[in-house]
Amino acid sequence: MSFLDKILGKNEAPIKSYNDFWNWFLANEKEFFKTVQSGENIHQGFFDKLVPKLDEIHEGIYFLTGMFDDQTAELVLTPDGAIKNIYVIEELVNAAPEINGWKFTALKPASDINNIGITYQDFEFSKENLKFYPRIHEAYPDEIDLVIVYDHFIEEKKSNVTNGVYIFLDNYLGELHSVALIDNLVVVGPENVSEELIPIEKLKDYLIWREKEFVEKYEGTRHNTENDGYANFEGKREDGSIVLALINTTILEWDKKASHPWVFIVAIPFDDCDNGGLPDEKTYKLLDEIEEEIIVSLPDSEGYLNLGRETANNKREIFFTCKDFRKPAKIADELIKKYSGVFEISYELYKDKYWQSFRHFQAK
Repeated sequence: MSFLDKILGKNEAPIKSYNDFWNWFLANEKEFFKTVQSGENIHQGFFDKLVPKLDEIHEGIYFLTGMFDDQTAELVLTPDGAIKNIYVIEELVNAAPEINGWKFTALKPASDINNIGITYQDFEFSKENLKFYPRIHEAYPDEIDLVIVYDHFIEEKKSNVTNGVYIFLDNYLGELHSVALIDNLVVVGPENVSEELIPIEKLKDYLIWREKEFVEKYEGTRHNTENDGYANFEGKREDGSIVLALINTTILEWDKKASHPWVFIVAIPFDDCDNGGLPDEKTYKLLDEIEEEIIVSLPDSEGYLNLGRETANNKREIFFTCKDFRKPAKIADELIKKYSGVFEISYELYKDKYWQSFRHFQAK
């Protein structure tokens, strides 16, 4: 290191890959270990250094740290409930080298409910003050819709209470099960609840039973879209702009929708071409190329069904339903990076077992 480097500080190489991150971590791990072990100056000595490096890998990676045992520090990486960031955390942790004295964990693990006591915004959450019951929907038999009953619920503080319940469930069920198994959840107080309440410690068994039923019912289910029928939809908005859609109407009538419960929508806005909200010929061609690129990357044989697309208001939206959420998120992130100088691509990824998002395309 040169004299000037010593005085000014040497710029660290940018993090461009998982290996880059772990090489950086490995070069600093002894100091990090001492900081975590002592618990002193942990923000400046560890957190403030880790945050920008994780941001270079991917936005939205959070973490928890502490001593796993007397000789081992643990770093838990978490997306903090963001489904679309799970894949990158799992890949990053899978790429971690063996480092003596360190344990790396992807997503908050499940904990013994007897050891969980969460305090959030002056509310305390434990197995003593939480119960639940499922809401069963005849039209949607595979939906896991839960009502969590909190003894100290305050309507005016509903948002804080709900956040506290989610934190409790992340710790009890493990983050992956918490975000992936539960379709809908509401939090209420015990007033005016007529259903039989179930102790919260039985929730894990309930979810395991429901998931086992679901897997047995849909295991191996696939749909070949090659011979499906498509319909063109055209309309006008109140402002006179045109709406064009090409939709797979065959698959919308499929009776096994729940086998592909994840909705993936890629949105590609484009410049106003003074064409009623539609693209010009050059843009139209590029949009079709991107759409074909996504379809090739997400084939129906692997559990990714292309429902079609809608073009309106200077934006193309491409619709998929999927068996899993990891690969779509990864493909979308790659597209965003690849076309960053051309389009500001964004995407949504959420669970909708009965594809209610696309009801307006179905025959009445």
